[in-house]
Amino acid sequence: MRQSYTDIQAYPVSGLLWLTDHLFMFPFLRRLARKKTSSLEFCLGGGESPWQSDADKQQIEQDIRNGATFLTNHRDIIMDAAWLSYLLRTRYGIRPYMGIGNNLLGLHWVEFLVRFNRCFVVVRDGGPKEVLANAKHLSDYIGYLRDKQKSIWLAQREGRAKDGNDRTQLSVLKMLTLGSNDFLAAVRRLNICPVSISYEYDPCDYLKAREMQCRRDNPAWHKAKGEDERSMKTGITGWKGRVVHRLTPSLNHWLDRHPELVQMSRNEQIAAVAKRIDYQIHSAYEIYNRGHEFEQYLQSRLDLIDLPNKDDEFLRDCLRMMYLNPVRNHEIALQTAP
Repeated sequence: MRQSYTDIQAYPVSGLLWLTDHLFMFPFLRRLARKKTSSLEFCLGGGESPWQSDADKQQIEQDIRNGATFLTNHRDIIMDAAWLSYLLRTRYGIRPYMGIGNNLLGLHWVEFLVRFNRCFVVVRDGGPKEVLANAKHLSDYIGYLRDKQKSIWLAQREGRAKDGNDRTQLSVLKMLTLGSNDFLAAVRRLNICPVSISYEYDPCDYLKAREMQCRRDNPAWHKAKGEDERSMKTGITGWKGRVVHRLTPSLNHWLDRHPELVQMSRNEQIAAVAKRIDYQIHSAYEIYNRGHEFEQYLQSRLDLIDLPNKDDEFLRDCLRMMYLNPVRNHEIALQTAP
């Protein structure tokens, strides 16, 4: 039987939710920010992004007040959703619904957290017919939430970008608009506000590099039991440095400026919207100043990797690429706006 997306959701008692937020979740996340980051920042445009003016920031704020689909790059299994939810709830009183993969629900402590954080399940396994049915069910549920002007968080892709090269998966956009005859109208209904998440240091960088060598050496390699849990715990407890969440405007403004999109085929429209999301995320990255000591940091991460056939040169290149790709994508985005 296909799992209902309402099986894992927030407990319905608002008083219990309030107590949980203020007695457990908020103090935990504030303590985590104090101990594991040098700063936790929530920005409406700004930085080196194209959205600098007060008018830009007011527009972004207006975009999110009536509910939005926050589509973000995917760095950390737990913290991407946890930080954004915390920042939106404490600043604007917005409590977004969050999509999580069903592969995480075997962990009891994760189940406990998601019940208090309005999570719905993204079922990723099954045969072709089951995958399609699950995607349709999920698309309908997200549409239902947006009709009620609820906010939603989703990652722009399935799984984290191991090499830091964040790209929107076309399949995510196809799922979100499944069943709609008018793709652009469905995008408007979603009110997609891309959010760029930047970590000065990724606690899971060495685990990602290790996975990249494992997959290189054995294309059939699969994660061992407990690997996801290890990544989740490392992502929560590891040092992150300066963490920046930068919100960008709703795609609806971009659609207003490009009426020619209506003449494109659906596949061309999907590709154009994905390119625009990538542009907004890339151009809004926070770019960190890294000195000579950064090579020492990479060596310290390399030392943590335990593999019998450890390829130091390949692993170092993987680690370096994780931090270089966002810089390169940022520079390219600022030069070419779709």
